[in-house]
Amino acid sequence: PPPFEDEKGRGAKEGRIAMLKTYALSLPNSLIFGAGVVEAVAEKAKEFGKSKVLIITDKGVVGAGLLEKVLTPLEKAGVQAHIFDQVEPNPRDQTVLKAFEFAKKKKCELIIGLGGGSPIDASKAVGALLTNPGPLQDFLRGTALKNPPPPLIAIPTTSGTGSEVTQFSVVTDTERSFKAGMASPMLIPKVAIVDPSLMESMPAPLAAATGMDALTHAVEAFVSVNSQEFSDALALHAIRLIGAFLRPSVANGANQEARSQMAMASTLAGVAFSNAGVGLVHAMAHPLGGRFDVPHGVANAILLPPVMRFNLIARLEKFGQVAQALGEKVEGLSAVEAGKKAVEAISQLSADVGIPPRLSEVNVKAEGLAQMAEDAMNMKRAMGANPRV
Repeated sequence: PPPFEDEKGRGAKEGRIAMLKTYALSLPNSLIFGAGVVEAVAEKAKEFGKSKVLIITDKGVVGAGLLEKVLTPLEKAGVQAHIFDQVEPNPRDQTVLKAFEFAKKKKCELIIGLGGGSPIDASKAVGALLTNPGPLQDFLRGTALKNPPPPLIAIPTTSGTGSEVTQFSVVTDTERSFKAGMASPMLIPKVAIVDPSLMESMPAPLAAATGMDALTHAVEAFVSVNSQEFSDALALHAIRLIGAFLRPSVANGANQEARSQMAMASTLAGVAFSNAGVGLVHAMAHPLGGRFDVPHGVANAILLPPVMRFNLIARLEKFGQVAQALGEKVEGLSAVEAGKKAVEAISQLSADVGIPPRLSEVNVKAEGLAQMAEDAMNMKRAMGANPRV
C-alpha cells in the first residue's frame, strides 16, 4: 500500500497520517565516474589551489603502472606531487604515522588517496591527524574529530571497499591487534574519481575478494536497523549488479562492461553503508583482519552466508528481496524459503569466484576464535546496526 494508507485504503483519508522515519544523509561531495576520468585529477587538484600534494598509495598500485596514470596529468598541469607508497593491506597505525610525518615534512596541503580501501583509509587518517592534534589511538578509540582534514581526492583501483564515498577510515591498532575505525562526515573525500579502466589490471582473486566485500556492504546496509529509503535503493541495485557482473569480472579482467558495472556497484554500496551502517559480518571480519591478517573481502565473504542465516528471522521480507535481486525465483515460496534462497545464492556466488568456504582455510586458528568473538562484541557501531541481537 502507499505509505499513508493501510491495506484497505485507510490512513490519510481518515486523518491518520503514518509517521515516516527521520534520518540524516551523508553523500559524496563530488563524484566523477567513467573510463578515462582519472585525467580529471589535475583539474580537480588545481581547483583547490594547493601547491603541495601528497599521493598515498601502495607498492602494488605502483607496480601495476597505475601511479603514472595520476602523475602524468598532474605533471602536465604543473602540479608537483610527493609519493608515499608504503601502505600495506589492513593498514597499520605505524604506517599511518609514517605517512603523517612525511606529509608534515613536505608541508602537504592536499592528499590524493590512490588504491584499494587501504590507501584511501590511510589517506583519511593522515588528513585527520594534519588538522586534529592526536594521538592517533585516541581517534581510533572513539575521540571525535573537531577540525576538517585537508582536501582529499580518492581514486579507487579496486571495486570493493567504497571508501572513496564513505565517512569511515579503518586502521589496525597494533597495541590491541584490532582493526579500529574513525567515523565522521568530515572524512568523506572532497572528490571521488571512479575510473573503471584503473580496475582492469586487478587479478582474479582480488576482483573476487573486493567484489564480495561490496556485496557484503550492500546486503548489510539493506538489512541494517538503520536502513532507509535512499540507502535501500542504492544497496538493492548494487546487489543486482554484483549478482550479474561479479562472475564475468573475475573470469576476465578485459571484460570492460563487467569491470565497469562492478565499479559502479562498489560505489553504490559504499554510499549505502556509509549511511545505513554494517552489521555482524563486519564486527567479526575486522578482528580477523587485525589478529590474523585475513584480507577484508575474503573474511566478509566467508562470514556473510552464516550471518545471513542467523539474521534471517529478523528481516524475512528483505532477504527475499535480496534473493530476487540476485536472480532467484521466489514466486510461490514462503518468506522463509525465499530468504534462504538469498543465502544459497550468495554461497554459490562466493564459491564460483574462488573464495574458500571456511576460516580454517585462511589460517584462522580455533584457539583465536574466543578473542575474535570478544572483539566482535566490542564493535559497538556494527553490532548496534545488526538486525538480530
